[in-house]
Amino acid sequence: MQTRVARQASGRRRQHPCRGRARRGGEGDGKCELRLGYPARWRAGTAGAHWCPSRGGPDGPTAWVLGATEQVRPGGYWHPARRGGAIGGESKVTQGSRIHDVVAVHRLSVLNDTYYKNILCEYGGMLAIANRSDAIHKTPWIGFQSWRAAGRKVSLSLEAEKALEEVLYTETRGDVFYYWARTDLESRDTKENNIPEFWSICDVLNNGHCRDMFEDAFRLMYALPNDISALPPMPATGHWSALNSWVMPTQSFLEFIMFSRIFVDSLDSLNGNSSIQNPCLLGSSKLEKTHCYCRVLELLVNVWAYHSARKMVYLNPVSGELEEQHPIMQRKGLMWVKYFNFTLLKSMDEDLAEATVDQLYPRKNFLWPLTGEVYCPLILEREREYRYRLKMDKRRKDKEKQIERKRAGRSQKPLG
Repeated sequence: MQTRVARQASGRRRQHPCRGRARRGGEGDGKCELRLGYPARWRAGTAGAHWCPSRGGPDGPTAWVLGATEQVRPGGYWHPARRGGAIGGESKVTQGSRIHDVVAVHRLSVLNDTYYKNILCEYGGMLAIANRSDAIHKTPWIGFQSWRAAGRKVSLSLEAEKALEEVLYTETRGDVFYYWARTDLESRDTKENNIPEFWSICDVLNNGHCRDMFEDAFRLMYALPNDISALPPMPATGHWSALNSWVMPTQSFLEFIMFSRIFVDSLDSLNGNSSIQNPCLLGSSKLEKTHCYCRVLELLVNVWAYHSARKMVYLNPVSGELEEQHPIMQRKGLMWVKYFNFTLLKSMDEDLAEATVDQLYPRKNFLWPLTGEVYCPLILEREREYRYRLKMDKRRKDKEKQIERKRAGRSQKPLG
């Protein structure tokens, strides 16, 4: 029998257990069913694959495949994706994960809570990646593709991947948001005049309460008075992103996470203040209420990208053709830039961090500190003061010991 060392010396690779056995439509064994339908370059070819310099440099994009949640298969995997020579992935469980998988629950402890894991869905994986992202993600671009993209036939083809890689390497100016899954996937009529309006789509997906819940959460987030509209306007033309399948600069992704963490905390507070036993108004069935925030968070990136003046480009997942949506020049007078300004969001983030450190929680179930890193200049200043006090205490104790030795110690007699 050929030993393991001999097999490695012969240069032969072991075949991945999911290769050759996966089927479309969600069938297959427990290890392979959530790797279905991904193009070959979007999944790691072999178990324990390593970064291949020939497939791209360290500046290329890294894509993370967001795997199934409890909605489809309990204890599902978030398998790695391969983009531009980089390998990355997320796993919601510790058993069966590979060396390049990122265990989300290890990076974000709130995902150990079944309730929050269910209501956050794929967005929880993004929070896990964003939490101290420098340790696992060092490239200037980052992308995500939902496991549902294959079932909706909008996962990237080889032609689309090549087109995306080329545009990311050539067009490095500006802050661009590329997406390839649209909200009008169910509509057979793709004429511009028949595209549903954004908030109408959101209402359909969220039991008719999307506008109300979004407006209330936005109002609470910015402490707006009741006589001012708190629903950001969205044009009725053009396409919008869906299924959490997009690519953007890493710095923009971190800014989006900073905004969305505050928004999710406000949204969660609306449910927490309700006296109803299951207060989720965004779902009609028991399953939709279990995954309460999933559908709103899936569309939230559109509101952020539109009103923060990001260039939005639709990528055809089959042909790779690029088409800009909602040009910035046409948004003038419609964008709420002041609410999506980075300086304002950063100050809000620091205020919440200070409140967390001082334990001045605005409510009992305060979700914000559980969704990511808590940091502000006040924390750094307190850490410096703490280290300085330790240093001074050590000096004082050393000096007291020296004085005590001089008092109680025996003096040496002079020689001679």
